[in-house]
Amino acid sequence: MLHIVNKSPFENTALASCLRVASKGGDNALLLIEDGVYAITKNSDAGKAVQAVMGGIKVYALMPDVEARGMQDRVLEGISMVDYAGFVDLVIEHNNVQSWL
Repeated sequence: MLHIVNKSPFENTALASCLRVASKGGDNALLLIEDGVYAITKNSDAGKAVQAVMGGIKVYALMPDVEARGMQDRVLEGISMVDYAGFVDLVIEHNNVQSWL
C-alpha cells in the first residue's frame, strides 16, 4: 500500500496515525507531499519518527514540494526524492493508495 501524507506533522496527527498503521508490516511505502514534507526535517521529532520506521517502509518525498519550502539541505538521509512522474509511477506500482487527511 502507498500511504500519502500531505499535512505538516507539526499541525496535524495524520503522519503519526499513518506510521502506526504502515509500520505493522506488509509492503508499505510512504509518500510525503505538500506540507507533509516537513516530516523529513533532520533533528525534528517528526523526522525521528520517520527515521524509526525507515527499515520497514520505503519513504519518498515530492521534490518540487521540498524545493518550494527550501528544505533541500535539511532532509533526512535515505529519503527517495520523486518528481511528478515518479509520483504517478508510485501510484501505478501500488495496488492500494491511502491518503491521510
